[in-house]
Amino acid sequence: MSNVSMSSPAPLRRRGRTLAEEVVSNLTDSIQQGQIKPGDKLPTESEIMATLGVSRTVVREALSRLQASGLVETRHGIGTFVLNRPLETHSPFRIDPSAIVTAMDVLAMLEFRVSLEAEAASLAATRRNDEHLLAMRRALDDMKRNAAEGSDAVGSDFEFHLSIARATGNRYFTDIMGHLGTMVIPRSRLQVSRPEREQYLERVNFEHESIFDAIERRDPEAAKAAMRMHLTNSRERLRKASAMAGSPA
Repeated sequence: MSNVSMSSPAPLRRRGRTLAEEVVSNLTDSIQQGQIKPGDKLPTESEIMATLGVSRTVVREALSRLQASGLVETRHGIGTFVLNRPLETHSPFRIDPSAIVTAMDVLAMLEFRVSLEAEAASLAATRRNDEHLLAMRRALDDMKRNAAEGSDAVGSDFEFHLSIARATGNRYFTDIMGHLGTMVIPRSRLQVSRPEREQYLERVNFEHESIFDAIERRDPEAAKAAMRMHLTNSRERLRKASAMAGSPA
C-alpha cells in the first residue's frame, strides 16, 4: 500500500460549495481518475492542509464524509486508505446535505439531531477516553477563539459535535455526522449582525460547556439532557430568527 500525493496543488477557492465539499471533490476526483488507487494511503491531514490551503477542521470533515460515503476507511494510528469497491456503490439510505436548503429543512434536521445526538452524548459519557475529551476541548477552545476573531466558528462547532459522535465508539454515529457536515449547523444559514452573533455564540458556548462537563464526569443522563436542551434551544433560536427575517419555508 503506497502513500500518494494529491493533484491540484493550488489552494482551494470557494465556488458555491463549502471548503469541506471542495476537499471531498478534489480527493474523489483523484480516486476516480486513478491517481489514488484502491489500497493506497491518502496524504496525511497536514499534507492536505498544506496542499489545499485549508484548516484541519475542514480536512477532518472532508475525510469523515468520504468515509461515510464508503470511499475510504480510517485505521486509527495508521492512516486513511482507499477502499476496494465500486464508486457507484451507494448505501440504500442517504441524506443529501445539499438538499437541506430552507430554514424549515434545518428545523426538521434539528428535530432529527435531538434524538441522534442526545443518545450519542449519553454513550460518549460512558465510553469516552482522554483523547476524546482532548478533541472536544480543542474544538470548544477553537470555537471561542474564532468567535473572538469575528468568525462564525461553524467549523469548530461541527467538530465538537463530531468529536462526541466519535467518542461513542459506534461508527454509525460518526458516519452520519460526517456525512451531514456543517450544513446542519443552524447559524450557517443565517445572516446576523456581529453583536447578535456574539450573543448567540455566548449562549451556545455555555450549552456546549454543559455537555462537555457531563461527558467529562461520565454522567450519561446529564449529557443526554444537556445535548437535548442545546439542540432544542438551537431549534427555537433558529425558528425565531427565521420568523423575524421572513425566511421561506
